[in-house]
Amino acid sequence: MSLTVRSFAKINLGLCIGPSRPDGFHELRTVYQTIALHDIIRVSVKRGKGIEIVSNDERVPRDASNTCWKITERAMAALKAQGRVVIEIEKKLPVQGGLGGASGNAVVALIGLEESLKKRLTGQERLRIAAEVGSDLPLFLVGGTILGVARGEEVYPLPDLPSMPCVIATPEIGVSTPKAFADWDKLTAAHPSDRIETFSRMISAWLSGQSSGVPVKQGRGRAETPLLDLVRTGIENDFERVVFPQYPELREVKSVLEQAGAIYASLSGSGSALYGLFRNRSTAEKAAAKLSKRGTPAAVTTTLTRQQYWGKFQVSSF
Repeated sequence: MSLTVRSFAKINLGLCIGPSRPDGFHELRTVYQTIALHDIIRVSVKRGKGIEIVSNDERVPRDASNTCWKITERAMAALKAQGRVVIEIEKKLPVQGGLGGASGNAVVALIGLEESLKKRLTGQERLRIAAEVGSDLPLFLVGGTILGVARGEEVYPLPDLPSMPCVIATPEIGVSTPKAFADWDKLTAAHPSDRIETFSRMISAWLSGQSSGVPVKQGRGRAETPLLDLVRTGIENDFERVVFPQYPELREVKSVLEQAGAIYASLSGSGSALYGLFRNRSTAEKAAAKLSKRGTPAAVTTTLTRQQYWGKFQVSSF
C-alpha cells in the first residue's frame, strides 16, 4: 500500500533562548504554529529490505542523514516490521529555512509508514521516536498552536489561534543554526539571559486571558484578537538579535511586512524565512507582491488550526 500525505510547515510565534544544557542543547521556550504551506510525501512498503529516499530536490539527503530515514529506521524496529520502505519527497518548502520542512517530512513519513504497514505505535512511542530524531519533530504530531519547552521537543497543545492569512518570505540566504546559537552565547556570556522566565510569565498571562471569557472589545475582529493579545505580551524571537546584525537584508524584509500591515512579523526559527500575519488576504497579497517586486520570494498562505491540520493531512492512499 502507498500513502500520499501533505507535510505542513511551522512558524515560531516568539522564541526564547535559555542557557546551554548538559546535553549540549539550549533551553528553549516557543509557540509553534502550523501553516498551510507544505511538501508532498509518498510512502510505500515493498518486498525486500532497506530504505530508499527519492526527491525532486537535489539538496535533500538520500542517505541515513535524512530525517525521514532516521525515523523510518527507528519505527521499523519498534514495529518489528520488515520490507523495503520507499519515501518520495516532493519539496515545495525551502530547505533549512526555519519552517521545519525536514522535521515535518519525517513525521508524515512515520504516519504514512504506519498506515502502509497497518501497524500502529502508541502516542507516547511516536513522541519518543520523534524527539530522538530532532527537536522540531514532535510539534507535527500535534498541529495547530503548540507550546514548545525543554529543547523544543516537549510539546503541549495550546488554545488554537483562529486561522488567518500569512505571508512567508524566503530570502535566498543561508543561516547556520549552530552558528546562531554560538553567537547568542557570545552575546549573553557576560549577562546570562533570564528571558525563559519572562517568556513563561507572558504565556501564562496570555493563557489566563484566553480562559477568562473576557468579551471581545468592539472594533476588534474575533480572528485577530487572540493573536493581538499574544503579541501585546511582548513575544519576540531571540534569534533576531544575532541574525539581523549579520544579515541586515532580513531585518529589511521584516520591516516591509510590518509596513505593509502585518499584525505581527518575525523571523521563523533561526531563519532565513520570515513571516507576517495579516487581517485579510487582500492585504497579505499586496505585501507579498511588494516583496516579490523587491526580489524576495514570498507566498501567501494561512495558519492552520489543529482540526484543519489533521483534516487536510492525507491526500490519497492506494
